[in-house]
Amino acid sequence: MAAALTACAVLAVGCSGQDADDSASDADRSTEETPDGGSPDDGTEESSDAESAPAEGSVEVVGTVAEDLPSPWGLVELPDGELLVGSRDEGTVLRVDPASGGTTDLGSVDGVDTADGEGGLLGLALGEDDWLYAYLTAASDNRIVRMEYSGDTLGSPEVVLDGIPKDARIHHGGGLAFGPDGMLYAATGDAAEPDLAQDPESPAGKILRMTPEGDVPDDNPEPGSLVYSLGHRNVQGLAWDDRDRLWASEFGARDLDELNLIEPGGNYGWPEFEGSGGEDSGFVDPVAEWPTDQASPSGLAYTDGALWMATLRGERLWRVPLNESGDAGEPEAFLEGEYGRLRAVLAVGPGELLLATNETDTRGTPEDGDDRLLRLTVS
Repeated sequence: MAAALTACAVLAVGCSGQDADDSASDADRSTEETPDGGSPDDGTEESSDAESAPAEGSVEVVGTVAEDLPSPWGLVELPDGELLVGSRDEGTVLRVDPASGGTTDLGSVDGVDTADGEGGLLGLALGEDDWLYAYLTAASDNRIVRMEYSGDTLGSPEVVLDGIPKDARIHHGGGLAFGPDGMLYAATGDAAEPDLAQDPESPAGKILRMTPEGDVPDDNPEPGSLVYSLGHRNVQGLAWDDRDRLWASEFGARDLDELNLIEPGGNYGWPEFEGSGGEDSGFVDPVAEWPTDQASPSGLAYTDGALWMATLRGERLWRVPLNESGDAGEPEAFLEGEYGRLRAVLAVGPGELLLATNETDTRGTPEDGDDRLLRLTVS
């Protein structure tokens, strides 16, 4: 396998950080792991009111929204400002009042297999007409379901898409989000079978784009196919910038984790390439990449001209500023080691993020109050 090696977060402008060690000890990657979408346009058009971010940012933790959350993964904001938080390991959904920190248990999502590994109840997305969408691991596959949400209860799951390949333990993907075009985007893992990422007939190792009912949109890159991009190892974070461009955070294997700008129909190289180096072979190179001990990226969000990436093994929040041309600047790390493993990040207003920790799984070291949902002001 070709691989680009680096000891720092890499962009054209330079790097910072420390040397990476052997990532085999971290179970967020490779076969030693244990539990742990964009506009159909070509992405080149720039908006006249697009934001640009200063080269250096800031982060302040201004409060704790909720504590004692069980293995939080999916995170969405409701129209009234309350939050829904999914528990990967318990397969349940909590409603959280951000003013009081109080929680209401909405119950378990039927069909979630939380037996072991990284599977369970993963990404959540809120659709129109009070439909809550969930990416989950079932007994036989990974799938996307939707449930009617009525404030205090969730309806029975209705299958939107099934048959996404699963491994017993690792590489499920799990990112789920509605794009500015109203389509539903889902990030799938390679199910620990890397060659599936290059198979256009398999939904594994892809970013999929579908209607809210699970149908193939007429303007997808390949007629009749849900595949929006391919060649992915394990994408968990999806976010759109103010130019309606889709970005994705992706686990590498042993060398490099990635931030990718997603092009419709683009091939991102896995398993032929990890990190940069595939452009001459027709693959799309990452916009930024990190040694695996500085990342293990999960959630991704955009606000105020910058992308924000939550990391597990790296235990830090990465900020990647975008300039007036939409190009990425040098990554900057915040909260390093202060709150442990970081799973989900959600933009809830200009300069405001919610950040969920992930210490209550088998690789964390939980303290009293973990896991937490933190409120941040950022710039």
